Amino acid sequence: MRSRRVKATENVTEQVLSILHPGEAYFWASYSGAELDLLFFHNGKRFGIEVKFSEAPNVTRSMQIALQDPGLEELWVIYPGEHSYPVHEQITVWPLRSIHDLAELLATPV
Repeated sequence: MRSRRVKATENVTEQVLSILHPGEAYFWASYSGAELDLLFFHNGKRFGIEVKFSEAPNVTRSMQIALQDPGLEELWVIYPGEHSYPVHEQITVWPLRSIHDLAELLATPV
């Protein structure tokens, strides 16, 4: 079961990378065990992607650490659901089917 979930996470991450086209992208982990599926840079800022298979993902300790340690501007939790919604001021749950909308959001000048 674990290997199928890892493979599914890798597939989603590859799909996100092919749509967002970040210049630099990494898997991120801290010494305390916090992990982030994708850390990428865009316009000099750090962003994160976490893949969850739950229909209603919650904020995890890893997500909270990821906001602070690498200093993320925003973290998106990609999930199989229908709607995007905030779960924290810097964390938004985002449906996989709308990942192109995330690319458009990143392309919008601030």
